[in-house]
Amino acid sequence: MLAFQWWLTGGAVLVAVAAFARARHLAKRLERMSESYWELRYEISQLRARVNRLDPEQPPPSESAPAAAQTAFVPLSSLKR
Repeated sequence: MLAFQWWLTGGAVLVAVAAFARARHLAKRLERMSESYWELRYEISQLRARVNRLDPEQPPPSESAPAAAQTAFVPLSSLKR
């Protein structure tokens, strides 16, 4: 019975070590992906700036869509007159 407990303990330790190694591997992978993401964002902003320098007449993408009709604020005091 005591030998079974030692085998069970050893198996649990092996599973814990494997889980720890997997977690470290995934943390490194996440770090690499995060770094790649920020590098790509930086490159996109640099390329966008280069395009804007080459073709300045072109409006930015956010302004190209037609603006929806805006509701203006009307104070109640002007309605009472």
